[in-house]
Amino acid sequence: MAVHTPICDFGWPAPDFALPGVDGKTWRLADVRGARGTLIVFICNHCPYVKAVVDRLVRDAHALTEIGIGVAAICSNDPVQYPDDSFENMKRFAVEHGFQFPYLHDETQAVAHAYDAVCTPDFFGFDGNLGLQYRGRLDSSGRQPAAPDARRELFEAMQAVAAGGSGPTDQTPSMGCSIKWKAV
Repeated sequence: MAVHTPICDFGWPAPDFALPGVDGKTWRLADVRGARGTLIVFICNHCPYVKAVVDRLVRDAHALTEIGIGVAAICSNDPVQYPDDSFENMKRFAVEHGFQFPYLHDETQAVAHAYDAVCTPDFFGFDGNLGLQYRGRLDSSGRQPAAPDARRELFEAMQAVAAGGSGPTDQTPSMGCSIKWKAV
């Protein structure tokens, strides 16, 4: 079932984290923070919405790092219920799609809860002071192939954050599969 993210709570502070990456390192928010902003993306390996946008996400993440935006992706799904989202499969997924940013495993789901992440993909774009400026979508494609002229909404928003510290006031929520929470 598709869910939508809430609207952007401008200025909301980015919660810190320390999570293992598929590269064998432990990453903190300070390690991925960019001089002009930071993008934290909640994704997973099996979601059709993520699969539909992953190559454009990789393209835009690379372009954003070139303008001083730090990028990290986090998988918080329960790998017991969804084995495709296991840490080993995260490693394969990152290699297969050429991730040039940390892909982190939130095994306890504490970071997803701290960010109030609701779906995959869920985008959190922060300014240079780690205040939230964007909680929208990558583009209008959803889980369909993007039209050749699809506006790069996430990229444009983070480009504005890098240039002036503020995200757009008009943002369209991201849509995707719900985070797969562990049974309590």
